[in-house]
Amino acid sequence: MAYIAVAIGGFLGAILRYGVSEWLGTLNGLNIATLISNWSGCLVLGWLNTISGQFLPLSPNVRLGIGTGFIGAFTTFSTFTIDAWKLYKNGQVLASLGYILLSIVGGLILSYFGYLLAKLHMHWLERGRGGMAR
Repeated sequence: MAYIAVAIGGFLGAILRYGVSEWLGTLNGLNIATLISNWSGCLVLGWLNTISGQFLPLSPNVRLGIGTGFIGAFTTFSTFTIDAWKLYKNGQVLASLGYILLSIVGGLILSYFGYLLAKLHMHWLERGRGGMAR
């Protein structure tokens, strides 16, 4: 069942990734679609990994389908590295370095924001449960 969950999530993530790529494209050689896909994947995965234990009881197969399948297919490290290489190869060294820094630092920051959003979400859920019990 785990393989099926990853396959379904991967299919859906890849389709969405392609749609984002078609919609956003590039800007002055910078692949905005890859940057946005990777950043949003970091945000969602940071949120999911934080909240999915206590407040969002997901089966291991569903977590695999969403995390490894969907988000894994939606985000793309290989495209990121090729995009950075193309910028460098075309003489856009500063753009290449900037893209690398934006991708990595932005990804780390958004993963942390995902964690913070999940903590805030869990806090709201706890308050809601307390309010209902009264």
